[in-house]
Amino acid sequence: MNRWHRDYGLDARMFMTMFMLAAVYLLFLYALWIFGGVDTYTLIFIAGIMLFIQFFFSDKLALWGVGGRIVSEQEAPQLHQMISKLCVSANLPKPKIAIVESSVPNAFATGRSAASAVVAVTTSLMQRLTPAEIEAVLAHEMSHVKNRDMLVITIASFLSTAAFFIVRNMLFFGMGGRDRNRSAGAALLVWLISLVVWILSFLLIRALSRYREFAADRGSAILTGSPRDLITALMNISGTMRHVPSRDLKEVEGMNAFFIIPALSSDSIMNLFSTHPPIEERIHALEEMERGIGI
Repeated sequence: MNRWHRDYGLDARMFMTMFMLAAVYLLFLYALWIFGGVDTYTLIFIAGIMLFIQFFFSDKLALWGVGGRIVSEQEAPQLHQMISKLCVSANLPKPKIAIVESSVPNAFATGRSAASAVVAVTTSLMQRLTPAEIEAVLAHEMSHVKNRDMLVITIASFLSTAAFFIVRNMLFFGMGGRDRNRSAGAALLVWLISLVVWILSFLLIRALSRYREFAADRGSAILTGSPRDLITALMNISGTMRHVPSRDLKEVEGMNAFFIIPALSSDSIMNLFSTHPPIEERIHALEEMERGIGI
């Protein structure tokens, strides 16, 4: 049960999503080459710098954003013991472990590689879940590390960031050099193309993120040998989230792409753009897996 094996159906869906992203981005680059002029490369260079910072400092930025702190084995022996056990099963180096003081029960993994990974849990999650459920959640996060999800999503979002930069800064094309002589019609065309590329890439990356969540759920079931523990953990987290004050949820909404379950307040517009599959679909997939392996 604890042997890691690939889900080729899931791999195929992720490959098709990445293929469609690549097609959209090639069209985007062609349009910028035709209509964008020299400053297009400057624009992509700026986007690259932004993503470089995000990629190499994502762990520090994520912990700083939620007030998390790295804890030693003496401070959190149970967490360290669970992570060490999962690392053996997943054949991974041991990540750093962090605790976040928060009333929102949640967990996340960050870092550009397995060697630089950080797995964080909130104090509320530790208080509200059983040890078996906590281990299932940690296994989900370790599966993200195993699958290199941070690397995949960062690569997938590179030109999407460039397109979004154009959409937000249309006047950039009116500054300096050849852009001063560009017609208003051409500038508008570039802006419209960028808008379309950003929307399409947003939807494709959203789909890719959802596939990654299914893969991490499946990885958790494999590493722990118990899909049921993750099912009850997801149900408990989701149920508790409804009673967390909206103010507390809004404080951590910026980390929702990382969390095992998004922390969304009822009035948040981000409910419309969730990067996670509905909880019901995740539980159904785990129940199917549970029946399939006879647990």
